[in-house]
Amino acid sequence: MKIISLINEKGGVGKTTLATHMAAGLAIRGKRVILVDADPQGHATIAFDLDKEPGFYDLIVRNAPFGQVLRVVPPERYAVPAADMSGELLVIPSNIETRSIAGSISDAFAILKRFNQLRNAIDYVFFDTSPTPSLLHSSIYMATDGIIYPTKCESWSFDGLRESLTHKDQFSPIRNNYDLSDIKVLGVVPTMFRGRTLEHQDNLRLLHDTFGSLVWEPLPVRTIWAEATSARRTVFSLAPNSGTAEEAWRMIGQLEERIYEQS
Repeated sequence: MKIISLINEKGGVGKTTLATHMAAGLAIRGKRVILVDADPQGHATIAFDLDKEPGFYDLIVRNAPFGQVLRVVPPERYAVPAADMSGELLVIPSNIETRSIAGSISDAFAILKRFNQLRNAIDYVFFDTSPTPSLLHSSIYMATDGIIYPTKCESWSFDGLRESLTHKDQFSPIRNNYDLSDIKVLGVVPTMFRGRTLEHQDNLRLLHDTFGSLVWEPLPVRTIWAEATSARRTVFSLAPNSGTAEEAWRMIGQLEERIYEQS
């Protein structure tokens, strides 16, 4: 099992969109995937037309069994229509009670300990995180194998990215003290890219200069992303033959490559 977190300490950069589509894409390709909504806003929960509820809080604070908090996502919400499905996508929902998790636990390894119970049952766990750093993030870092950093090609998003990388570096030596491996940076993903603007062109070059091969192919801004969000579906389900779906599948391919390289 691999645990992957989507992190950027700046809101509105596409974390939830990437988290939902990465989780869905791997499920479509036959994997058993859990998407953990670790944001009190609960957007990864409602992205699949599920009700906001304290699933993540119940799991970590109240020690609820996984069977009580996991919600199965109907394939029609995320999969290509009429496709054969061998994988499964499950969500652990969130609501405003998620804010209280950090103040209700004293064990930095609480999240890691819970998800280690699923090591032989689940292929991937994705965490969609809040942009606001907290002690909850600390526990997520301790559980995380790899991080993906979504970012707009804009200065404020870059500031959030810098802060996030600083915090990641602070946790690597702590993990090493407990015989845990370093957290791998799987990639920096430019989102909502406007290739015709000089600002985005210049900032994309800056990303490449700074992070080199860690920078993924940009995801252009497309109306269909917002339409899929409104429909509570993925672009794979809503518009499987669209150019946007092709771009999303290329992203899944990059994800699989990075996971394989870091294995």
